[in-house]
Amino acid sequence: MNRDRIVIKVGTSTLTNELGNSNLRTMEKLAMVLSDIQNMGHEVILVSSGAIAVGANKMHMKEKPTDMRMKQAAAAVGQCTNMFLYDKFFGYYDKMVGQILLNAEDITQEEKKENLSNTFSALLEQGVIPIVNENDSVSYTEIESEERLFSDNDVLSAVVAVLCQADKLVILSDIDGFYDKDPRLFKDARLIEQIDMIDDAVYKLAGGAGSRRGTGGMRTKLKAADLATAQGIDTIVTNGKDPEILYKVVSGESCGTLFKGRR
Repeated sequence: MNRDRIVIKVGTSTLTNELGNSNLRTMEKLAMVLSDIQNMGHEVILVSSGAIAVGANKMHMKEKPTDMRMKQAAAAVGQCTNMFLYDKFFGYYDKMVGQILLNAEDITQEEKKENLSNTFSALLEQGVIPIVNENDSVSYTEIESEERLFSDNDVLSAVVAVLCQADKLVILSDIDGFYDKDPRLFKDARLIEQIDMIDDAVYKLAGGAGSRRGTGGMRTKLKAADLATAQGIDTIVTNGKDPEILYKVVSGESCGTLFKGRR
């Protein structure tokens, strides 16, 4: 088995249940699987969403906030909650975690970019599992802009994968992979197991930004895959309902959709 550096992105739909509470069973299993994968010799980086949703629920908000200052307040509370749970669950398996919160300028300014790369390297050398999120409690641009740079952390995970020179990027979603049409609307939708080139035809299948599969949906996952594969990083989009699917990823088995890195 190849020992790889793997970036795993997990979204809000995986980390929370239908009531908006933290999905403790999934979070604990995710921590177990990632710890086990690290024990196999792989280096693991986790990109995690969910801070605003978790914070809003903990603050007993009746619905997800729309006001900017309340979104940022919810993000601050939710990020604290998520990291507490991650520290607890990874601690069960004798693993250390470290938090990294990013703004857009952290990866666009060369000096910050270099410092960030050095931080990742230092953490991985020490066997620490970095847990990355966008700094929503400070950076309003990612929350309010329609064409966000990090796009619900999908593109952020690709940026991290490129920055860390990862071998694989795995995006855990609430859907099994990339289909030739929306499986929620069409019963005859077919899962595409491998895509070697992301071109206009592939983007067309994903729908526009205003569609049900638009921003925060499959289109942003395509953008992430496009960015990562251009740097030779294999990208897998698969269902994160059961984190044990990651064992298939590290063993090279087919699962979800593989976007081949262009080498």
